[in-house]
Amino acid sequence: MDQLSSQKDQTYLQHGANVAEGIAVIAHDQHRFSGPRHSHRQAQLLYAVDGVISLTTDSGTWVVPPSRAVWLPPNLEHATASHTNVQFRSLLIDVEGNAALPNECMVVEVTPLLRELILRLVSLAEKPDRRDMVQAVIRLLLLELTFLPAQPLNLPLPRHQALAAFCEMMRSDLARTISIEEAAVALHMSRATLMRLFQRETGLSFGRWRQQARMLKALTLLAEGRSILDVALECGYDSPSAFSAMFRRSLGRSPRNYFQSAFPAEEENMDMLDGQ
Repeated sequence: MDQLSSQKDQTYLQHGANVAEGIAVIAHDQHRFSGPRHSHRQAQLLYAVDGVISLTTDSGTWVVPPSRAVWLPPNLEHATASHTNVQFRSLLIDVEGNAALPNECMVVEVTPLLRELILRLVSLAEKPDRRDMVQAVIRLLLLELTFLPAQPLNLPLPRHQALAAFCEMMRSDLARTISIEEAAVALHMSRATLMRLFQRETGLSFGRWRQQARMLKALTLLAEGRSILDVALECGYDSPSAFSAMFRRSLGRSPRNYFQSAFPAEEENMDMLDGQ
């Protein structure tokens, strides 16, 4: 790719293609990518049609599988990356004067209807003569947005310098199990002090934060096509069955079936197979 083409791609990824006043869309299909930190003056709805995207801000990391999207408020600096083939679609929405839309990062439930509306709006970017259709799709899309107050798809990051460095060390080797006592010694503080600090900085307990880090790592590994056994061991679980049980508790579906369909009517219980 020459320099001019690269600059055009960056401009498109920053500003998108306008489909209506205050609404732009971005369509991006790529093998692997890791984008620089950037922000948009509009709010952004980031949806992975296929594959998994990780999104990092100063306050945490979000993992976006096909069944969810992430809402970013305007002017929020973030970096996006994927670890395998990915197709994502983004909507850039001018939210000025619309107090009903969130002003913080939030998970958005992607219903079958919302998915089709996002894809339809992107396809209409190439049809400037369909303004009536564009407006109808936008109105319905905004009505269909469902913001979920809490979903296990983000990992809050501490601002405390020493604790942040220690958390990054844990994330780099999730197969290793570090006790809270070992962590307290490494950080030169008492166990009680570390527990209070961890809760204050991340909103999670030490053990819950590590479980969350393992689950988000597992999502990216599963998206790469890794076996459940490999994922379980790399994420610090003693067996595939223990990993599968945690995964189902967190996301409501087994790891074997998670990426087979973003919107299954009902999946069969395959936990016993996951352990084989």
